[in-house]
Parts: sequence; C-alpha cells; structure tokens
Amino acid sequence: MAARVPVVRQPHFYRVVALLALLVVLAGFAPSFYLKPWFHKPPPLTALLVVHGVVMTAWFALFLVQAQLGASRNLRLHRRLGAFGIGLAAAVLVLGTSVAIIGARLGHSPGPPPLVFLAIPLGDMLVFALLAGGALWFRHRSDIHKRLMLLAFAGLLTAAGARMPFAATNILFAFGATVLFCGACVAWDTWQHRRLHPAFGWGFALVALSWPLRLWLAGTAGWLAFGGWLA
Repeated sequence: MAARVPVVRQPHFYRVVALLALLVVLAGFAPSFYLKPWFHKPPPLTALLVVHGVVMTAWFALFLVQAQLGASRNLRLHRRLGAFGIGLAAAVLVLGTSVAIIGARLGHSPGPPPLVFLAIPLGDMLVFALLAGGALWFRHRSDIHKRLMLLAFAGLLTAAGARMPFAATNILFAFGATVLFCGACVAWDTWQHRRLHPAFGWGFALVALSWPLRLWLAGTAGWLAFGGWLA
C-alpha cells in the first residue's frame, strides 16, 4: 500500500511571495510614481495614471494582507476582504486596459511601435482576468484559489521589472524575470508537497506560454489592424 503524502502547511510562503512582489513594485515605480516629485521625471502624471497606480498598489497590498490573514487562520476577515478584492480586481482590469489603449493612442512605448507593444499590456490583462476569474470560481477550494491568485498577482510584475535600471535596455529581461518569479513559486510549492498541483501546472503554463504567443501576435497584420481599431 502506497504511503500517503502528508499535507504540508506553508504559513510563510505566501507572505514572503507577497512581500517580495510588493518590494519589486515599490522599487520599480519609485522614480516614476511613488517618489516622482524627487526624481523630476517627465511627463506629469494624469489623473487616470494616478488612479491606476493607487489601485495597483492597493491590489498588491491586499494580497499581502490576505496572505497574512490566511496564515493566521483568520478566515472570516479573509473572506470579507475577498469581497472587496473582487471589486479591486475588476478595477485593475478596467484601468489597466484603459491605460494600455490610451498609451498606444498617444504613441507611448518603451521601444517597439506603440501598436506592436500594445499586445504586451493587453496580454497581461487577459492572463490576469483568466487567473483571477479562475481563483474566484474556485474560491471554496482553498488549494486551487490561493495558487491561481498568487499567479494572477505575480504575473503583473512585468511592468515594475521593466522599470528597473538593469532592465531598461532589454525589456525581454523583465518578461523572463516574471516567468522566473512565477516558476520559482511553483517549484518551491512542488518541492514542499512532492507533487505539482494542477492549479499551478495549468496556471504557470498560461503565464509562460502567453509571452511567446503575444510576441508573435504583436507583429501580425491582424493584430495591427485590431490594435489600430482599439487605439
């Protein structure tokens, strides 16, 4: 008879991941958002960008709070904040999509033509919607819910990583760093539980495969026509 694999609790895992991701966000966006008055970096922030930044910061902070509540087994407050998190996730999706489209319309891009680059942030929003929506659907299955939510959360780190000094000349570094961060979380969880959880398997495949797919799609005539229609 095969021995049963013991259930392994990871009280610190999600808190550590949440804290590391929040630090990446704070460091990446310090010159252009959090500490912008001290860096004097143009252009000035529009009201939409300020609201977008506040909502995204709240999303990352909420994940840290929820991870702490889950680790301390305060599930009642965790569920109450989860209801607020649904609205916050919707705001992340709406604002992120709006900022991406308006940015393309204004010609903003870190290098590629704006309509080509538009596939990157819109791809982020699509992956986020699928992962966060899946986490919401399985909210009564904590093992699935927390893993999909972690990937939905960590998959948004590309924008912050791209603003790090060492990624300024190679945006592909930021893409790879996001996949590596998510992959490290999956690898640690797999090692702890001695098996790959299906939610992490499918979720990580979505995150990782979305990058070559959107990079390929961005250069097609169909995408340029669609992006032009959006912008």
